[in-house]
Amino acid sequence: MSSREIYDSMDGIDSRKEYKFRDPVVRHVCDMFVKRSDEGFKKYGQTLDHERVSRMKSLQDYLLDVQEELMDAILYIQTAREELRDLSEEALIQKFDDDEEAF
Repeated sequence: MSSREIYDSMDGIDSRKEYKFRDPVVRHVCDMFVKRSDEGFKKYGQTLDHERVSRMKSLQDYLLDVQEELMDAILYIQTAREELRDLSEEALIQKFDDDEEAF
């Protein structure tokens, strides 16, 4: 067993696969998934698969988790839209102020 395999095992990693990406956006999203998985494992000490096969949650619990996450996502989207609106308004005010100074 290589030292990499030993460290993977200690970190709860049971398999590793290399991917080639033609799209940097896809690579970035995959990297974020791996990072999130690592953080979840560090926080809970187990994987989602272990949680599922050991029946720690019911299907209803998973559906509730999804619903709550999507509700949070809607709130984040609305907050971002309001931030964009505020930035646009600030840009218009700045442009108006710049135009006034030109006269």
